[in-house]
Amino acid sequence: MNIRYITMSAAVLLSASFAFGDDLANANSLVDRHIQNIANSNKVIFIDGKPDDAVERQHQIDSVRSVVSEFYYEQFRHFQDPDAPYFLFMSKDAGLAMGIGGAVRMRGYYDWGGAIPATGFAPYLIPMTTDPTNMHAFGTTPAGTCLFFRIIGRNKRLGNYQLYIEANFNGYGSRDFHLKKAYAIVNDWTIGYASSTFSDPAAVPPTVDAQGPNNKLSNTSVLVRWMPTVRNRWVFAVSAETPSTAIDVDGTHTKKVTNWLPDWSAFVQYQWAKGQHVRLAGIVRTLSYRDMSLEKNYNPTGWGLQLSSVAHPWAPVTTYATLNYGRGMESLGGDLQIGNYDLIPDPVQQGRMYAPAALGWCAGVQYNFNPNLFMSLSASSTYLMPKHEMSASEYKNGLFCDINVFWNLTPRIQLGAEYDLGRRQNRSGEARWAQRVGAMAQFSF
Repeated sequence: MNIRYITMSAAVLLSASFAFGDDLANANSLVDRHIQNIANSNKVIFIDGKPDDAVERQHQIDSVRSVVSEFYYEQFRHFQDPDAPYFLFMSKDAGLAMGIGGAVRMRGYYDWGGAIPATGFAPYLIPMTTDPTNMHAFGTTPAGTCLFFRIIGRNKRLGNYQLYIEANFNGYGSRDFHLKKAYAIVNDWTIGYASSTFSDPAAVPPTVDAQGPNNKLSNTSVLVRWMPTVRNRWVFAVSAETPSTAIDVDGTHTKKVTNWLPDWSAFVQYQWAKGQHVRLAGIVRTLSYRDMSLEKNYNPTGWGLQLSSVAHPWAPVTTYATLNYGRGMESLGGDLQIGNYDLIPDPVQQGRMYAPAALGWCAGVQYNFNPNLFMSLSASSTYLMPKHEMSASEYKNGLFCDINVFWNLTPRIQLGAEYDLGRRQNRSGEARWAQRVGAMAQFSF
């Protein structure tokens, strides 16, 4: 492990995020004001008759809009997730609210100096050889266009509950419709297909590009999670999650063994205001394979840690930071999920495998000129650190930088433009840069 990299990464994270306290809990930040603008833009429709008393009716509408604003402070909400629904259907007694919403999102991009063969700007995919037929590229994609369905209710026996289903056009050719999330929340419990507890989407800087920072942990799986909040300041979570591993077996000396134990993930978080927190998360997973020559199964343990934060130190400023490190966690997001790096062959012992170390960091800052217009910039990097030498053409580290501007023309129409810069370095020391400019238009309902 390279201590210089870890020290540098920790310094970036700490300088960006740990000067927090009650004096930084700025409830009137421009981001919060924008959220209130969106929450107040919805239309509440009573599905079984309005309350007779006008004061009571307005009280219930305000109550629902308060719930809608909480939608934007949900622990696993990412900047690119769809806005709360414009139309809300509510029962007369305010015991049930239902919303159907979505977004139409279009992106366009232009690459030069060597085109990345994907709609997402991932440094891992930067071509390492010059191809005169692939030096420029123009592309468009409707990926991110989505539909979702949310129910929020109260029950005498169950307490507060939520149901959520979201499907995106992110499949084959960025046009196939596929399930993105489907879960139920009952009080402190979540069950279903949801973001991993070992992720912190709120701490990821905003980007036009769908891929985003190259250290981003973004795994989604079927899970059961318990997440209580203590005194409005501390949040704890633990979950059992369906595993999905990426193991570099060759089929001759080694073979993958069917996943037979869940991943276990947990976090502890301190929050000093809505949408502002620091979180320490961890994961432990079983990575099984078979040594074909010895006809024996092995079950090495993979693990990971992530320190993350999002804060509003001043009304117009938002800071984002993440630092993650582990062994056998590479398939959970970022650059390294493109390869098979959870377990790789041990060149010393034929038929044996091991979990290489990986380190990633990201730091970003956002400046709001007003609630509807902001700029942001961020930098992130990922390092693969095996204990044995690998092929000279294998990935060693990647760098991703971006600067962008977003303008909310109305609470439901957003425009964005971005410049991306990426670098891939192989184990041989060879490195290549890539550049992209992109634009986005999004219409939410």
